[in-house]
Amino acid sequence: MYGRFLFALYLCFHLAASETSVVSAADAVPDFEKEIVPLLINRCLECHQEQNASGNLMLTTRAGLLKGGDSGPAVDLNATLESYLLERVHAGEMPPEKQGRPQPLPAAERTTLKHWIQAGAPWPEARHIDLFERSTDLRAGRDWWSLQPIKRPAVPQLKTFEQPANPIDAFILQRLEDQQMTPAPLADKCTRLRRLYYDLTGLPPTLAEVKAFEHDSTPQAWEQQIERLLNSPQYGERWGRYWLDLVRFADTSGYERDQEKPFAWKYRDWVVDSLNADLPYDQFILQQLAGDEIPDRSERSVIATGFLRLGTWNDEPNDPQDYQYDRLEDLVHTTSSAFLGMTVKCARCHSHKFDPITQEDYYRMASAFWAGPVAPADRGLLGGPSPEQLGFKEVLGWTDLSATPRALHVLKNGERLHPLQKVEPATLSMVPRLEQAFTPPPEGSPTSQRRLQLARWITHPDHPLTARVLMNRLWQHHFGAGIVRTPNNLGFLADPPTHPELLDWLAAEFQSGGWTLKRMHKLILTSRTWQQSSLHPQQADYRERDSGNRLWWRAERRRLDAESLRDSMLARTGELDLRQGGPGFRPTISAEALEGLSRKDKAWQASPPDEQKRRSLYTYVKRGLLPPMMTTFDLCDTTQSCGKRDVTTVPTQSLALLNNQFVHDRSEALAVKICQTSAKPEDQIKALWEHVYARSPGAKEQKLALQHLLVQTKRFREQKTASPTAEPEAAKRLPPQILAVASLCHVLFNSNEFLYVD
Repeated sequence: MYGRFLFALYLCFHLAASETSVVSAADAVPDFEKEIVPLLINRCLECHQEQNASGNLMLTTRAGLLKGGDSGPAVDLNATLESYLLERVHAGEMPPEKQGRPQPLPAAERTTLKHWIQAGAPWPEARHIDLFERSTDLRAGRDWWSLQPIKRPAVPQLKTFEQPANPIDAFILQRLEDQQMTPAPLADKCTRLRRLYYDLTGLPPTLAEVKAFEHDSTPQAWEQQIERLLNSPQYGERWGRYWLDLVRFADTSGYERDQEKPFAWKYRDWVVDSLNADLPYDQFILQQLAGDEIPDRSERSVIATGFLRLGTWNDEPNDPQDYQYDRLEDLVHTTSSAFLGMTVKCARCHSHKFDPITQEDYYRMASAFWAGPVAPADRGLLGGPSPEQLGFKEVLGWTDLSATPRALHVLKNGERLHPLQKVEPATLSMVPRLEQAFTPPPEGSPTSQRRLQLARWITHPDHPLTARVLMNRLWQHHFGAGIVRTPNNLGFLADPPTHPELLDWLAAEFQSGGWTLKRMHKLILTSRTWQQSSLHPQQADYRERDSGNRLWWRAERRRLDAESLRDSMLARTGELDLRQGGPGFRPTISAEALEGLSRKDKAWQASPPDEQKRRSLYTYVKRGLLPPMMTTFDLCDTTQSCGKRDVTTVPTQSLALLNNQFVHDRSEALAVKICQTSAKPEDQIKALWEHVYARSPGAKEQKLALQHLLVQTKRFREQKTASPTAEPEAAKRLPPQILAVASLCHVLFNSNEFLYVD
């Protein structure tokens, strides 16, 4: 009995000790770096930083915490239980509401804060907390992955797959190996060649080119095809189109008057020529941002500054003084999106909500353009410098109007009438190791030299974003999606990279090779990953496991973009005019599309038909009147930087292909060409398949096509006999046999085999 009593007493003692231990652990002083700093960054510092601190309460230092704000001391270290800060937190008033929704601190965080304050709010000496110093669950800090130095990772060594010769394959296969998945088999030679042609030139191969490649069994055959296409003039036209999307290229100003921007086409030609010449990317950037400030300034380098002139221009803004800040926003947004993959413009009115970009950073970058022609000036100059200021006639370019521009101020909420502190021109602060103030220009300089310093910062070998962003774009255009699938945003809201080590390896390889693109194209195109089929033996299972193909276990099947679709029709009919450069042509636009314009007879004058057979890249781009056929197939918005076009599949696309006059004209042109050389329907069908698909028809296709020709020939003949005066224009010009072949050609132009690349 006595023994049981002792045991019970012993048990009670240990339970009490255990409870005391729990309470003691709960009351322990929270770890400042692990618990308090994340809490303050997540919940408090957005409003309580040094700049424009809400209520004049600064929580970045211990001194600021103890000093308090307009409502008095935030923390009373002499109080044993409560402080004003805790009262506001417990009342749910701090953090404040966001978009009308309360943001109360979770109970665990309230407890942590309470214990810390009751312990005397211990704070390491000289410790300064920065809202952007580290990433949290709510935002990115300066430790965000894309802001870290580019370090070449080791090429993975595979365990089950044979080690590939191309490092790209090693990175891809390692992830597949981890998931116990296998890649798709190689695509057949014809499929790979067609894919290669569209990737590098935006045009299809001919039947002769397909046959020559299929019969070439030498080990060098594939690399020779790549080299030949990379060295063709059409390479620059294909890849130049991607860049023009990024820089919001158009030939006109937009807004109501939509005036022409004279000589904008020279910038387009500069891009094409630079890509064909494999101009190193750092020079490509330098000339576009500061081609007027570089030591070897020339007319060509000044043409490159057209990059800064391509935005929309409103000659009658509601408030011209306000409009200059809208123009600055366009310049900051396009520059940061195209080169850095960061949405800096979001910090115009306040520090960025998700990325480590302060409001001052926005105005720092804007200061690089502040010396230029952004303020209200002569309307006839369309927001640019005069030829005398630029130093060249017949050039759409940019230059500073002064070497010492007026001061630029941070604007409260982005409003011109509420200036805050003066901005010291400098680089962005999100990469601290490269942060630097812009130095004043040397004596006698006609410009501020700020854009040149900005360009050199962007192209610095240690910059973490520039090479990553471009290699992600390169991957996207070769594979249909980027390693980061939000190409203009590598910040907190970006889609996570599928293979971050591969992206870094590509970026490091790109930099070490002198910033030239063509060798990177070749590296990607010789990988097995790029050459694999879009069909996989285990397609159904793998789709369940990785529906977005983030592991790249197969190639993506892709629809032709608007330009490739139009150009392919002209190429297949033999009408494509491959002349390069010069002013763009104006395509024929239907009367229905012109109906909404005032002065329709003068608003649009189409170019002669032969001029309209040039590549789509050379289309005159009028912002207020984009060709309906092209917009139907997802032509991008020309008012802002577009890193990735939408790709839609909608009924209007089929209707456009069925009814658009351009498609009918191409069908008739090919039909006339075939019927001039082939009289027999069987030969016409074979010729048609070889022209459109670059292959011969199968037996079933031959049978169905022959039936189609017979039915359509009879139908057109009966139409002609029944009502010759009511015939369509084409029927009046062409005999029934040719119309029937044109009808069959129209079917082929509407087929998936023509519209998609496997």
